Amino acid sequence: MIRAKIIGAGGYGGVGVTELLLRHPNVKILGLYDIADIGKPFSALYPHLAGFCDLPILDAAHEADSEPADVAFLATPDGAGQQLAPGLVARGTRVVDYSGDFRFNTPADYQEYATRIGRNPVHGAPELLAKSVYGLAELHRAAIAEAPVVGNPGCFAVSIILGFAPAVKAGLVALDSLIADSKTGVSGAGKTPRPNFHYPAQYDNMYAYKMTGHQHVIEIEQQLSRLAGQRIALTFTPQVVPVCRGILSCCYGTLVRDVSLDDVRQVYLDFYRGAKFVRVLPKGAAGQNAAVRGSNFCDLWINVDPRTRRMVVISHIDNLMKGQAGSAVQNMNIMFGLDETAGLDRPGIYP
Repeated sequence: MIRAKIIGAGGYGGVGVTELLLRHPNVKILGLYDIADIGKPFSALYPHLAGFCDLPILDAAHEADSEPADVAFLATPDGAGQQLAPGLVARGTRVVDYSGDFRFNTPADYQEYATRIGRNPVHGAPELLAKSVYGLAELHRAAIAEAPVVGNPGCFAVSIILGFAPAVKAGLVALDSLIADSKTGVSGAGKTPRPNFHYPAQYDNMYAYKMTGHQHVIEIEQQLSRLAGQRIALTFTPQVVPVCRGILSCCYGTLVRDVSLDDVRQVYLDFYRGAKFVRVLPKGAAGQNAAVRGSNFCDLWINVDPRTRRMVVISHIDNLMKGQAGSAVQNMNIMFGLDETAGLDRPGIYP
């Protein structure tokens, strides 16, 4: 059995991966760690897990004094992973980090990201940064299998990169025409209460935010640029809508040559052949977030508008699953040579 620890267990990302690991046939949870609610049963925070996970929340400050694990999930904010990961790796633990600390492989790339979000631009573990892998399995499966540290991708990034990757790789779209218009549920802001995310502020309301400085833009552009072989700049508009979970991304690109819908769909089907959690929907079958809620699937609805010669790909994910905990478990499965679907092979929760 794979022995797992979850650090930052009390947040949405922590409970999400805990729920998945409880049903995983190859994993035993060694400990749940946090800096708050220490000593409380996990089920006191999340009553739906009563009888399923009553483990006490342990003090994250003393994790190093406990039995080493095979894998640690760091459901922690930016800055924490680069402090925790070196000690974990030194004790033989492989790491899946939820934050942006290990989504970039060079200090320069990390500096650009850290500056964008207002953090110290000097990475605390540059020796691990060079060994880390961006944890989008559909692009980096082989490298993830060998990595000591995997930087789980951002939720918007998962949705948008999967929406654009085949078209960018195949040279179907003008690289200066890419636009992503994305709607996310309120849970994307995390568990900590904020005035703009209180129920009265969110009910029957929607708004855009971070129009030119969203932190996920850097990783999106970096990954798509690698596929294209040249630098890409993307226009990204994130918006919050009054739902709990889910991301819908409309990915627009101007086609560089006359191609049919069938041609574009075939490019996507070929690119994602063997990708167990990406579903290219049949022609005429519109996607919806309800179809992926509670699952690790990304549904892609491919469209071509011949009048404007524009490709439009609608991408649907659950931000707490494929955009967070589901991708983390998928990455763990790859790291330990398991079937990618282990613990994840289930449909969405409808409606």
